[in-house]
Amino acid sequence: MSSQVPLKEQALNPERIARIGREMQAACPGFDDASFTAQVIADLPRLELKARIARTAEGLHQHLPVAGPAALDTLLRSLPASPKAAGTDTDFGLYIYAPHSAYVAAHHLHPERLDQAFATLAALTPYFSAEDAVRPFLNTYPQQTLAAAAVWATASDHRVRRLASEALRPHLPWSVGTGLPVDTALPLLDVLHADSSRFVTTSVANHLRDIARTRPDLVLAALTRWRTEGRAADAELAFITREALKARLKDGWAPAYTILGYDPRADISVSPLRLTHTDYRLGDGLSFEADLTAPTDTPVHVMYVLTRTDPGTRARENVAHLTRATIKAGAPLRLAKTHPLKSAGTAALAPGSYHLALQVNGRRHPPALLRITNRPA
Repeated sequence: MSSQVPLKEQALNPERIARIGREMQAACPGFDDASFTAQVIADLPRLELKARIARTAEGLHQHLPVAGPAALDTLLRSLPASPKAAGTDTDFGLYIYAPHSAYVAAHHLHPERLDQAFATLAALTPYFSAEDAVRPFLNTYPQQTLAAAAVWATASDHRVRRLASEALRPHLPWSVGTGLPVDTALPLLDVLHADSSRFVTTSVANHLRDIARTRPDLVLAALTRWRTEGRAADAELAFITREALKARLKDGWAPAYTILGYDPRADISVSPLRLTHTDYRLGDGLSFEADLTAPTDTPVHVMYVLTRTDPGTRARENVAHLTRATIKAGAPLRLAKTHPLKSAGTAALAPGSYHLALQVNGRRHPPALLRITNRPA
């Protein structure tokens, strides 16, 4: 059985470091690609992914025989003719070009070269999304960086437009914080929410979800305003709304359901959950069914919640989406699901006693009880 190659080994490995060296040397004959490659590769085994990016960026700085504007020009000339020519198959780009924007952030954070640095990051982001490299600029020169982001938001390349939202996210994963107010970029999101690219609108939704952690009222106000303006397609705005309020929907926050067209107070009857049995082992499939009825046609947004209930343990909930549907008057809506009993991402699962409950339009219903044990060795 072959083991999965770690992301750090896929992203920046000896072959890719050597390719960076060749591309730089082709753009600048004075660049010592052999020395660059040997020195960076020697350090790779002890480094995780972000440290590999930083080490490669430092190698670029150490071996470039030019500095300042000439160095940035060289960096751009080293790129293949297009992202497609570079081998990119997603809008996010290739990790091989992550060190390039990291180099800009580390060595071109100078007030007299901000315009060129911003232009370089915009040119680099189609090769590898450069939002992480924008953060030092945002922290050091916030007003100038916000002005640059306003320009990016109207760029012809959707990957550059996305940078305007992604780089300013209040809680950008894998990046330093900014300390700026969470609503700083709302004027840019006003522009970008109606974008034709899902790559852009996904970033808008993620940006709003960051804001909703602490200021869901601002998110509701923005979504309501956008709906009134009517610039975004209904389906796309619904997508943004669901994604932006995903955590609040899991929490059962009534305004999140209301804005999506689900009535938290709707007259809905929920049958007791039907489980195939109540004792399971880790790795089993937890199968359950239930029926929903309503006196009138009623849209429903249904989630299910698995909660550990052992005394002395943290009651950590695993909330998952089940369905969005409409109950037809007088006709039961049958729900059925098989949930894999295994840990996934941050949702750890351990042996113990659990409750399983349905959450319909944000309202929790009486749970079923079950127990999970380890599989025999």
